[in-house]
Amino acid sequence: MNLKKHVKLGLSALALSISFNSVAAEDPIKVGILHSLSGTMAISETVLKDTVEMLIEQQNAKGGVLGRQMEAVVVDPASNWPLFAEKARELLAQEKVDVIFGNWTSVSRKSVLPVVEELNGLLFYPVQYEGEESSENVFYTGAAPNQQAIPAVNYLMNEIGVERWVLAGTDYVYPRTTNKILETYLMDMGVAKEDIMINYTPFGHSDWQNIVSDIKRFGSAGKKTAVVSTINGDANVPFYRELGNQGIAASDIPVVAFSVGEQELSGIDTGPLVGHLAAWNYFMSVDNDANYDFIDQWIEHTGNDEAVTNDPMEAHYIGFNMYVEAVKKAGTTDVDAVKDAIIGVTVPNLTGGYAAMMPNHHITKPVLIGEIQDNGQFSVVWETSGLVAGDAWSDYLPGSRDMIADWRKPLFCGTFNTATGTCGASAGEMAAEAE
Repeated sequence: MNLKKHVKLGLSALALSISFNSVAAEDPIKVGILHSLSGTMAISETVLKDTVEMLIEQQNAKGGVLGRQMEAVVVDPASNWPLFAEKARELLAQEKVDVIFGNWTSVSRKSVLPVVEELNGLLFYPVQYEGEESSENVFYTGAAPNQQAIPAVNYLMNEIGVERWVLAGTDYVYPRTTNKILETYLMDMGVAKEDIMINYTPFGHSDWQNIVSDIKRFGSAGKKTAVVSTINGDANVPFYRELGNQGIAASDIPVVAFSVGEQELSGIDTGPLVGHLAAWNYFMSVDNDANYDFIDQWIEHTGNDEAVTNDPMEAHYIGFNMYVEAVKKAGTTDVDAVKDAIIGVTVPNLTGGYAAMMPNHHITKPVLIGEIQDNGQFSVVWETSGLVAGDAWSDYLPGSRDMIADWRKPLFCGTFNTATGTCGASAGEMAAEAE
């Protein structure tokens, strides 16, 4: 009797275990979406939320991942940088998401960084940024400065003959650090300090008359002048409008923008802006079947025949597919297993090539320079001959040129100093010190 009783109890426990495991296996993979749906950055970020939702729908239609469906968990940090940290904590600690896709501005990312590291989350960050960072918990699918800013300056210098430089940006960490890199690089290339004008404006800045007048005056010294713009968000609309009002044509003073794409131009009369430039790693106008398929899917998803795609959307496309492949490779959504599995993962981009996740958690990208057309699209006028690997630490800043990041064991460090042979503080600690 005792033997039968033990067997019966054992079978009951086994059945209960199988039942629990079956339920657990069917739990959705929860995908946090951390993008501003209101405030000054909504003009740029709302479509990124929509992009991730579309990608989730498509993956679920394929059967999900590891037999599990994916579920979007959307929050609105409302262009409020401290609120980004609160919402990230909510996603990780309360909602128990497996991964987060989010952020646009670097100040919002740096707000989130200590939270993601503390709670061991995964963040896929899809926007060009200033570099000077590598975290074991963040995957940077946007461009580092060597994949956008430096090639753009080289193009202006070598192809257009620019000698005077206006570095115009929104007043926060990305423009300031990028411009510090560019100022050092330009002076290393022989540009005199008096031939560099630097200007910063707050988020949402709307009165550009005096600043554009100053740019016009600076460009009247008899040397070819260009504006390198790190202006972010909805401030771009009145900036470009004022350029048109003051008759500044691209043939006189070209502007190359790092944060203006098809989405931002969709709200502007681009007639007066024809010929101005942007540097990205993707344009909607790229002639490629994969791109055309993505555009068709986006139009169908939005129900808008005039919907546009842009570079950060492609970065989320790449990052999302890398996450899916890493989960498949790891056989689990466990964060540490995914972090190990994702290095070396390669997926198609939308320009006809492939993106690979490097050991520094940055990816490989082509670099494209596009010229604004009167229909709000960009015509590609220059591109790199191959892919460029993102550099976490700039070669042009004294404190960074000896730094590398490599998240493979045994090194497993984002701040390894090759001169001293030591690993420094974490990205989250550095972000906290920068506050």
